Amino acid sequence: MKSIQQLANPHLLNLQPYSSARSEYSGTAKVFLDANENPFGALNRYPDPLQTALKSKLSELKKTAPEQIFIGNGSDEIIDLTIRLFCEVGADTIAICPPTYGMYEVSAAINNIRVNRIPLTADFELDVSKILAQPSKILFLCSPNNPTGNTLKNIEEVVRLYPGIVFIDEAYIEFSTNESWISKLNQFPNVIVSQTFSKAYGLAAARIGVAYTSKEIIDLLNNIKPPYNCSSLNVAAALEALSDNEKVLAQIAEIVSERKRLENELAAVSVIEQVFASDANFLFLKTTDATAIYNQLISRGIVVRNRHGVVENCLRITVGTKQENDLLINILKEIQL
Repeated sequence: MKSIQQLANPHLLNLQPYSSARSEYSGTAKVFLDANENPFGALNRYPDPLQTALKSKLSELKKTAPEQIFIGNGSDEIIDLTIRLFCEVGADTIAICPPTYGMYEVSAAINNIRVNRIPLTADFELDVSKILAQPSKILFLCSPNNPTGNTLKNIEEVVRLYPGIVFIDEAYIEFSTNESWISKLNQFPNVIVSQTFSKAYGLAAARIGVAYTSKEIIDLLNNIKPPYNCSSLNVAAALEALSDNEKVLAQIAEIVSERKRLENELAAVSVIEQVFASDANFLFLKTTDATAIYNQLISRGIVVRNRHGVVENCLRITVGTKQENDLLINILKEIQL
């Protein structure tokens, strides 16, 4: 593959990044008169622009260097910055493998980058030969995949031969028994692994996404990101979540247990034709009539995701609490079409 310097947008390689007041000194200060802040209040100071404390904790937990970690305002910011870093309008494309997470295509459209769609196979796996025959500047892979829930096979076969950047979105990795691609980063400098605090850590409102990749790519992402892209409040929430790992693991275990129960219960419901195996915190269902079922659930106050427009007559259902899941099961059993 080409080097990162060859893959990145040339005009960004020598970009002089914005130098924030908080990034221009090191050590401990007693008085801050550098950033035109209000001297009064509990939230009057700008946050650490590089989220040093959070990276240090994640480095310890994930067994990777802090210099290989980027913190984003949600994973969506990381997706957007990656496209801006590597794709040139009119010259480059990104590749996606639908059905998959919709923001890859939306971010490409915002940045006026063309999209090469290489659908998953009938059993929701990668079409390796087509992916390798149609290389783009960035290949976005979601594993476990959203909305199908399965861990994608043959990713390593693709990564070893792909000439561009491979972005592996692991938003749901904590609900899977499969190993994260973080452990392989040093073997593959063209890989970016994205994870999030929104799912397993229950911090969707805090908008904290994380990218793990080579120091070379991290340095370039830091150069093009907004100076204070993550608030102190959100970073503090992430640090607090990381401080109670037992609680997080217990919640994950409960969700996985409920996922299995839901899978068994829903398989016996007359309007559901198939429940696909899932490594995520949701189930993907083939139904007799997704839109009709969706509308009946809405009328009873239950919101699920209608994916009929993506895969015919399919619904995506998030695993809720036991009480929420019981209500869902009972209502689905009552639906007559």
